[in-house]
Amino acid sequence: MSKEATPVLLYDGECGLCNGVVRFLLRRDGAGRLHFAPLQSAPAQAYLRTQGLPVADFSSLVFVPDWAAARPGAYLLRTDGALAAIAVLGGAWRAALWLRWVPRVLRDAVYWAIARSRYAVFGVYRPRPLKRPEWQSRFLGC
Repeated sequence: MSKEATPVLLYDGECGLCNGVVRFLLRRDGAGRLHFAPLQSAPAQAYLRTQGLPVADFSSLVFVPDWAAARPGAYLLRTDGALAAIAVLGGAWRAALWLRWVPRVLRDAVYWAIARSRYAVFGVYRPRPLKRPEWQSRFLGC
């Protein structure tokens, strides 16, 4: 990822867990590198269509390493995407990258188990103001 890259994490905007993860990332990304867009948003839907990805399945997060230079197939899904987002945070958070050594099939099995029950356990996201108003600029199309 180049220094000028704008990494974007596409997530389920209606999921309580997903929005909690986004807020967690916002708090820990002091450099403001990561940007976000709900999968249901117009920018994310357009991206999904251009990549040939499902536009109605919101159970998988999508990490785009460089939004401005999005090339076909240049995205990471599920746990690969989550680990890429953690790598952008840098610092001590990079310690979690040891999970890359766990086979993707096992990581993604855990991901799918959580994804299937995320609404039952964490509920539907209830919009509320962001803790810091400047964070709003890190959401695409907002």
